[in-house]
Amino acid sequence: MQRLRIRFCRGEELKFISHLDLMRLWHRALTRAGISLVYSEGFSPHPRISLAAPLALGIVSRAELMDIVLAKWVTPEYFSTALNRQLPPGLTISQVLQIAPALPSLQSQVSFAEYTVEIKTDKTQVEIESGINALLDLEELPWQHQRDTGPRHYDMRPLIEDIWLIACHDGHCTLGMKLRCDSRGSGRPEQVAAALGFKEYPLAIERTKLALAAS
Repeated sequence: MQRLRIRFCRGEELKFISHLDLMRLWHRALTRAGISLVYSEGFSPHPRISLAAPLALGIVSRAELMDIVLAKWVTPEYFSTALNRQLPPGLTISQVLQIAPALPSLQSQVSFAEYTVEIKTDKTQVEIESGINALLDLEELPWQHQRDTGPRHYDMRPLIEDIWLIACHDGHCTLGMKLRCDSRGSGRPEQVAAALGFKEYPLAIERTKLALAAS
């Protein structure tokens, strides 16, 4: 048995597919590549494939992480080459590492996610930076998020580690955000943008990093 940790990019072509469809896509690609997988036990076995943190619809990423448990040993180089030949446009493996099978689950190790967020705005650079500083100075940020089951009220402030302005020109700005992403909650870039006073939904959101806690 072998456990591999895969870093991959998810591009524009696949930004609107669901988490379940993405898992099915990976399973089909692994099968076509001839990679032998370990399956869970029970009435309905599933391949032991796990993502660090599911990506919301409409967001692209250069930093997705996934663990896969294999029944037969392969080199990371062979795995990467074989899989990239089977993956559709918009999905590319950038790194494969062999890790110890006994390490904690990938989901339990994720602590923060970083994003770049592009927004259309008529705010000046000074206004944007002032808004960022004012938000980061808050001790609490009461927020309401509408779900299918009704409104959810919570404090957004603990979910925000940092925000910074990357660029501002021609009626657009690009923000960097470091948001919590763990069992206690996950920050959502579009909601942070709204809390900063941006009226329009972001033009583009990209996840650029997933930070793992020390094992």
